[in-house]
Amino acid sequence: MTSTSCPFHVDTTGSDIQGEGRRLRARGPLVQAQLTGGVAVWMVTDYALAMRLLIDDRVSRDANLHWPAWERGEGELAESWPLAQWVSERNMLNSYGPDHTRLRRLVAKAFTARRTAVLRPRIEAIVTELLDRVASTPTGQVVDIRQEFAYPLAIRVIGELLGIPDHMSDDLFRMVGEMFLTSASLEDVLANERALYALVGEMVAHKRETPGDDLVSGLINAREGEGSAGLSELELVDTILLMIGAGHETTVNLLDHAIHCLLTHPEQLSLVQAGKASWEDVIDETLRYEAPIANLPMRFAVDDIELDGVTIPKGDALIISYTAAGRDPAVHGASSDTFDITRSTRREHISFGHGAHRCIGAPLANLEISLALPAVFARFPGLSLARPVRPMESFVSNGHRELLVDLGQERA
Repeated sequence: MTSTSCPFHVDTTGSDIQGEGRRLRARGPLVQAQLTGGVAVWMVTDYALAMRLLIDDRVSRDANLHWPAWERGEGELAESWPLAQWVSERNMLNSYGPDHTRLRRLVAKAFTARRTAVLRPRIEAIVTELLDRVASTPTGQVVDIRQEFAYPLAIRVIGELLGIPDHMSDDLFRMVGEMFLTSASLEDVLANERALYALVGEMVAHKRETPGDDLVSGLINAREGEGSAGLSELELVDTILLMIGAGHETTVNLLDHAIHCLLTHPEQLSLVQAGKASWEDVIDETLRYEAPIANLPMRFAVDDIELDGVTIPKGDALIISYTAAGRDPAVHGASSDTFDITRSTRREHISFGHGAHRCIGAPLANLEISLALPAVFARFPGLSLARPVRPMESFVSNGHRELLVDLGQERA
């Protein structure tokens, strides 16, 4: 294993995520890099190495415990680093060992296969309602199917599961969405963070007064009940924030990319329509080809980690590049940059994570996409891309600013 000593400067605006993944892989499976503000990090681009590190107990997500540069949130980084919120939140994403187990257990019941399956009829109803609305668009008028279909589908499903009050939903999801814009200035980041925490605080107070059969009410009960397991108020709020963000961003991007990939690869869509491949194949290949979360800050070395001649020193930060690992030629061959739903390695990806931190909402996201994607192409057989896409201004969230399409004249 090799690594260059000249740091690679990560583009946190996300202007060319896949191109950056190729440039990182060209430097090796483990690359010394710098983020905004000169923060040092090891970028992991190799699929096998990423799988190995994701289940290694010597790798933590808790900055307070295992990142000396963070100074337990009391130093310069917490005050001046635009990406600070990605490591400061106290929830299961940024926890390690027993704390992670404790926090994950609080929400796991809401995302079991059985609970997810119960949501199928409601998701089908939302899909139909939204597509009816999209179908009312006059012939020849361009539609942003990301904004008018993918986004409202995801936020309505997770919003109902969490129990987010209708009068707070728009502002909450807008502010959480702005968290993913890693190109934002420090001033904008801090202003959004203050407003977001104030609004979530209002929501928690509202749910305490009017609880329901939903995940937020369940978390409040866990916080205040005898079996609280030490859940703090900050952990409660940050867990809610995690559920809002993770519960819709991955789903929106996955549906966005799946539609875009099929429109730009009509021969692949023909395979599905001819019964030579399945919608599940499309979902798996989309997850591999365009991981909905490109990079997720950050992880930390609990001890020195020796990796085939390269040592990650104790306390150093690292980031798994899900997009780079998804197109690793060592796994997918010379055609790794090609969208091919029939490839035998299409399921060899880590887009939902791996190990203890695997995305708890993956079954729900898969269910939403498996219902929404075929419905879109059945409803609009003449669907076509109206304009080229532009990436989001984020190196975390891998999606498009908009997905403009022409619905065509034929509408089922």
